Amino acid sequence: MYLPHHFEDTDPQAVRDIIESCPLATLVVSASTGLAANHIPVIADGAHAMIGHVAAANDLHRTVDDGAPVLLIFSGEDSYISPNWYPTKPQHHQHVPTWNYQVVHIHGRITFTRDDKAKRAIVGRMTKQFETAMNGSKAWKMADAPPDYMTAMIKNIVGFTIDIDRVLAKSKLSQNRELEDFSNVISELEARVLRGLSSRMRKLQD
Repeated sequence: MYLPHHFEDTDPQAVRDIIESCPLATLVVSASTGLAANHIPVIADGAHAMIGHVAAANDLHRTVDDGAPVLLIFSGEDSYISPNWYPTKPQHHQHVPTWNYQVVHIHGRITFTRDDKAKRAIVGRMTKQFETAMNGSKAWKMADAPPDYMTAMIKNIVGFTIDIDRVLAKSKLSQNRELEDFSNVISELEARVLRGLSSRMRKLQD
């Protein structure tokens, strides 16, 4: 990833926020059949690993060996940025359109699991995290489904763990603009209800 120093995001909480708010990652691998990308929800397993699962029918676990290097891409909110949003434009007109965005790249090594107990643990943790965030005290639980149905569903997936080697985060948020232009971009994003970008920019401003 092209990562100029002024766009590098080294705030651990900001990185966690992107991953947790946009957990549908793009998993990129070099498989035996060539490059492959899958779109898979993933959650953190402590500070040094990520977990998730794929359908057993997905060839990913057959074409990628345990220990193979992989790349997870988490894409946060993004927006086109118009030169018209810069108050300094009338002064010199030396502005062009651009794009603001946030993204996290996690490089690691993948290991698959076909053990039913381990797969249940992965599904249970993911379900608890997503259901609690969505439904609170009314969260759906695995125990709500008939046991034989859940057993069949678990057999139809393959779990995985990705041990993290390194994390790169990029927040391209008009940091290279003059203060009045930067501030007005925040206002324009807020007017368009792009709170992920605008709230992070306000933190940078502070």
